[in-house]
Order: sequence, then structure tokens, then C-alpha cells
Amino acid sequence: MNILAAVFACVTASAFAEAVKDREGAVRKDRETMENDGRWIYNDVERGFAEAANSKKPLLVVLRCVPCIACAGMDAAVLSDASLAPVLDRFVCVRLINANALDLQRFQFDYDLSFSAMIFAADGAVLGRFGSWTHQKDAQNTTTAGLRATLDAAVALHRGYPANKAALSGKQGGAMPFKTPVEFPALSGKYRSGLDWEGKVVQSCVHCHQIGDALRTFYRDAGRPVPAELIYPMPASETLGFSLSPDHAARVASVSDGSAAAVAGIREGDEIAGIAGQPVVSIADVSWALHRAPAAGVIPVVLQRGGKPVNLALKLADGWRRNSDISRRVGTWPMRAMATGGMVLEEVADDARKAQGIALAKLALRVKGLGQFGKHAAAKNAGVQKEDIIVSVDGDDARRTEGELIGWLLERRKAGEKVPVAVLRGTSRFELTLPMQ
Repeated sequence: MNILAAVFACVTASAFAEAVKDREGAVRKDRETMENDGRWIYNDVERGFAEAANSKKPLLVVLRCVPCIACAGMDAAVLSDASLAPVLDRFVCVRLINANALDLQRFQFDYDLSFSAMIFAADGAVLGRFGSWTHQKDAQNTTTAGLRATLDAAVALHRGYPANKAALSGKQGGAMPFKTPVEFPALSGKYRSGLDWEGKVVQSCVHCHQIGDALRTFYRDAGRPVPAELIYPMPASETLGFSLSPDHAARVASVSDGSAAAVAGIREGDEIAGIAGQPVVSIADVSWALHRAPAAGVIPVVLQRGGKPVNLALKLADGWRRNSDISRRVGTWPMRAMATGGMVLEEVADDARKAQGIALAKLALRVKGLGQFGKHAAAKNAGVQKEDIIVSVDGDDARRTEGELIGWLLERRKAGEKVPVAVLRGTSRFELTLPMQ
């Protein structure tokens, strides 16, 4: 048995922020359609848990940002694909369309995804997570093969519950500073625990990505460094050099030569059965285990290779999280305001570096985009222009990606401080001062 929480976070200022034109109408239509659906309990997760306990079934909870187009195809498939019906029959199913009152001790997942899932036992214990960046990038992708594989694997875990409860301890959520999203200072007073059906529903909704934003703001406003796991949340397996097939639970699709995965002995075709002591039912489970992994060290990996178990040790080098590609995460947008004044940066290609006389080991980030309003206009107001090349920040010119630079600054500089920045504009070099926010 298992719980599926399919999470759609309606994103803003992101490549995935496209929404339907009539957002208000879409939300109300969804309620009208789903409120009396024969399978789905609408917007009542506690009722879902109660029914799961009574029926001895797991609970499937869908969080859907209805106006958002990202992952709309996946959402439609989950709701209407007849081939999924036998799998869904194993669950009590709940559909949530807002994150306002989420119990954050239970619901910890990749808040930047438009489609995520969580799998619980009826008592609230997490059995696994599901999330799909494949569907996030392609709203027309309706394949449910990976989801089915995850659900089948989670059913097997649930069959052994609660005897296997100790093995699931690593999957449970960690401490959170507040119980629900609307208690965060960044959200308190702006949102209530429920939606405003009598007024403007869309504006009353807390989206999933706002939870991550509020967490980072909480640390920043307190004058504390933003934890690395919040700057680089839910690291993809590619961070360590292996990719996983979206059509399977956690099958290795490829391994990069010389990577940590290759050194550990992970091979194409391997099935990841466990990582960091946690049983794996999905790609998101792998990311969760990495999310909770240490800053450096060795974590165990259990594979199925040719039907036989294989035990390996995966080494995490110091600073391994910084290899995460966070450029397309919606949560990176507010971090750009905090650290780089609203700049969107991309690395200058090696051949172009040579033409500019920039060594390969040195910093060279082109200003691809520049915010125009509020905190995102700080770089523009400091004198930065689009197409400038950032060659030094805070007196350091070591080569970094945009994500590495954001993390480096958030970990060492507080809001209100000033940081010197050197830029190349054509053949001229300018020295500017960038405010940390």
C-alpha cells in the first residue's frame, strides 16, 4: 500500500511559469469537477488519512497548482488514464490544490517541482517520494510508466509495514521551524490556512515553491547562512555522475566517465534498490537521500544487477552539492535577488574565453538576463548591463557556475553587505559594488 502526493507548484519568474489565461476560472472549474469525484477526496488530507486507516490502504494525495501548464499532461493522465485504475484502486486518493495548511513535518519533498509525489502509510510514515523533472520540462509528456513502477515498488514496501518501519527512518521528514507554511514570517498575514472561495481564490493560494522561498528567507532575515541543502535542494543523481530512466523506478540510464558514480562501480542498467540505508522506490527517493546526505563522506548504495544484490560505497567529495544545476529551479529566482542582484548568469564558452583573454580556470559569467524591478533590479541599479561578463566577485576570480556563485555568496555574505564586482564590457573593465540582500 502507499500514499501518492502529486505536487504541482505554480511557479513564477521561471521557464515553467506559463499558466492558463483564466486562472481563477480554472481553479473553480477544477473544484466543480473534482469535488464529488468517485475516486478523489477533494482538498481534505486529514479525511484521507482517516479513510486510509479504516480501509488499511495507503493514501494518494495530489497537490495540483491548477492554473499552471507545467506537468498538465501528467496530471490529466493520473486523473483519467484507465490503465492506472488498477494501481489507484489500492489507495485512498486525495486531491489538494494548495499548500497553505500542509503539515511540513510530513510533507517534505522537492518544492520546486510542478509534479511531485509522496507515499505514506496510513499512520503518516513516509514510504517514498515521486517527482518528475521530465514532465516538468514537457507539459505534453503524459507517460505514467515511471509512476506505475514507483507505486508497485511502494506497494511492496507497504506490504512489509510496520515490520520494516526502522528501515524507513531515513525517509521521514526532518525538523522544520514552523508547522505549516502560513506560519512563516514571509507568508504570515498574507495567507490564511484555507482558500478564499468567496473572493480571489488564486491570490489566496500558497504554492509549493513558496515554502522553499520562505525557508531561505527565514535564515537570511535572521542573519544566518542559508544551509547548503536549501541552496541546492533535492540533488539530482547527475550531480554525482549518473542519470536515471524516467520510465522506471530507479534504473541507471547512463554513467559519466570519471564521476563519483563511475568510481563507485555503478553501471548502466543497474537498479538502485537502496541508498544511504533507505529503500528506494523512485528517482525522487534517490534525490531525497542525497538531500539528507552529509557535506562529505561515503554513503552505501544497494543495487540489483542481473537479479543479484550488489553493495557499493559512493564517495561524496567536499562541496559535492555545488555540482547541482539549479539554473532552472523556480527557487533560484529569489536567490538571484539575494546574492547577485537579479542577474541571470551563464558560463562563457571555452573558445569565447580565449578570444576575451580569460584563462579557463578563471571566472567568466555572462549576464544573460537582468531583473528590472524591486530587489531584482539591484544589479542594474549598481551599473551592470546585459552581456557584461563577470570576471571577479568579492575579490575572487576562481571559475564558478552561476549556481556555485550563488551558494558561495549566500554562505559567506549577509544581507546588507556590499561586495565588489569586476565586469568586462567589450574591451573595458569596470569595478562595481553589488549589494547583498
